[in-house]
Amino acid sequence: MERKSIEFLKKKFKQYYENMDVSLPDRFSRREYAFMLFGEKGMIRHISFKRKQDFLAFVIEKTPAHIYYSSAYYKYPYENTMDKKDWMGAELIFDLDADHIPGADKLSYEESLEKVKDEFIKLVEDFLLNDFGFDEKEISLYFSGSRGYHCHVTSPRVLNLDSSERREIVDYIMGNDLREDIIFRERTVERISYGKKYQRRVKRLEIPRADETGWRGRISKTLLGIINEIKNLSREDAIAKLRSYGISQKMAEKVIDTISDEKIDRIKEGMIDQSSALRKLFLRGALRKIAVSLSAGETDEPVTCDTKRLIRLPYSLHGKTGFQVKGINIDELKFFNPLRDAVVFGDDQVKVKIKQPLKIKIKDEDHNLKTGEDYLPEYLAVFLIGRGFAEIGD
Repeated sequence: MERKSIEFLKKKFKQYYENMDVSLPDRFSRREYAFMLFGEKGMIRHISFKRKQDFLAFVIEKTPAHIYYSSAYYKYPYENTMDKKDWMGAELIFDLDADHIPGADKLSYEESLEKVKDEFIKLVEDFLLNDFGFDEKEISLYFSGSRGYHCHVTSPRVLNLDSSERREIVDYIMGNDLREDIIFRERTVERISYGKKYQRRVKRLEIPRADETGWRGRISKTLLGIINEIKNLSREDAIAKLRSYGISQKMAEKVIDTISDEKIDRIKEGMIDQSSALRKLFLRGALRKIAVSLSAGETDEPVTCDTKRLIRLPYSLHGKTGFQVKGINIDELKFFNPLRDAVVFGDDQVKVKIKQPLKIKIKDEDHNLKTGEDYLPEYLAVFLIGRGFAEIGD
């Protein structure tokens, strides 16, 4: 990034922090803080503050591109090694990013943000509030400032959980190792007698009731939803729908060709076909639709498992977008639009040199940008320069 573009961003960020009373987290003096500066590599960390005014003075002087704080509380947060900090507990953090969404690389920025929000809503409403029973007052929600969302669980029940215990929570939410024998159970529906001594039992696999709690009820409702989705579709569209749930072409064709009205009626009555392929098909499809992806792959360790994680400071700015790490009320989450609600800069015109064409909608205004010099509103100029799509014009 050219020096004049860096200076432009620093100036805008400094104005924001001079006029914005950034809220600090609970027990802020027990937290470690970290900063990344414009135009510099590496991170300044192992810093703590006793007073809020000291923190604000530091931020205004350094004008960082990114501000982080520890999800953990420490007795000595300023020590430069983790062993010396003396860990006292940590919030439970969920970090959902567009990279976690299958096929996100084929989506536009706006589309990926919508997909992540859908996943985030599932996480908060279905799992944290419903299954785990956390109170809304124990959960804080934030837009990350770029491509995802953060959830901070502050319940006293989670503060002292170790990494393995946090991993169990992650495994549950992601549906890891969920066995079909837990979901589908055998039930005897008929007994056929052959003489006095021999009797054959006719068994069927029973689908959980839709009103059951946890994964069993959730699988049941989703399974019936899949049936309703595909039953009135053309063969081609039904196969495409099943493929969208991670089912192979061959398996999708098999189920479309073999599933009958009779089988559908049995499923609706609570009995699933004896075919193991059909059981696995629906379990896999339901899992794909229900489970929340908290990592980008098998080797990507979810943030939630980390008891010493650094996370973005609420209401700070993201150095690559200029958007605010915006707090969101649970009842407003469905209507939240980060490209409108997390924008903090104004409409003053700024001359920029656009490096590549781009279409984007910000602050409810469509922008169709072409390469070359142009005058753009300040909020858009900050976003483009931060993302590397533009530089300050001559």
